[in-house]
Amino acid sequence: MEDKALYDQLGTAYDATRRADPYVVKRLAHHLVTERPGNYLDVACGTGNYTIAIATTGVNMTGVDQSALMIEQARAKESSVRWHVADATSLPFPDNFFTGALCTLAIHHFRDIPAAFRETFRALVGGRFVLFTSTPEQMYGYWLNEYFPVALARSCAQMPSFEYVSEALRGAGFTNVRTESYEVREDLQDLFLYSGKHRPAFYLSPRVRAGISTFSNLTDRDELESGCRKLAADIQSGRIGEVINSYRHEGGDYLFVVAEK
Repeated sequence: MEDKALYDQLGTAYDATRRADPYVVKRLAHHLVTERPGNYLDVACGTGNYTIAIATTGVNMTGVDQSALMIEQARAKESSVRWHVADATSLPFPDNFFTGALCTLAIHHFRDIPAAFRETFRALVGGRFVLFTSTPEQMYGYWLNEYFPVALARSCAQMPSFEYVSEALRGAGFTNVRTESYEVREDLQDLFLYSGKHRPAFYLSPRVRAGISTFSNLTDRDELESGCRKLAADIQSGRIGEVINSYRHEGGDYLFVVAEK
């Protein structure tokens, strides 16, 4: 199961700051679409931003999410996509139905990742399963750790390692698991957790933080207030540049994971 309560809560203001980023859409479509025509599935699609963005390129898309609130918002935005309320471990589709599947920034909210991967494998006739996620190793390199260490530690703890994800994919039956790293770009339009890598003032906005589960669900009020004060002071003094530089690392900020059936 996904964390339904959390995403029902996030869904009330999710689209205020969360939208499909063109570059991420381009890379998802590059990895996902191997033949046309075909039917493609977005697992844990949320309010459907990436589902709809890929559908507008001429791809037949279906979106599924456990949050009825998010599916309601997705359906209001685009009627050409087929929308379903369902858990990732119990998809309402027959065997061998889809040509490919994707899942963006959601697997860390699955209660049973191997079961969700097995269910996705069952629903695919063939093709690719494309994940966009991050790993604990990548997240330890976020300069946000300087200001919100407890929240980031909690977020890292719930994020599956690449080794775990790879093993779960192979255990479900997928093969040829490979990756492509992603570095946050300065023009990123989807304001997920590390979207402010180059724009630290983003995190001072309650509106931005409301769409990020780490801040809305994992950050204590005292740490949030003290962290924001420290961040604001460092932005004002210019010290933030030193902090950002001290957290530079190899390996990217997020990861595209591609597996095949």
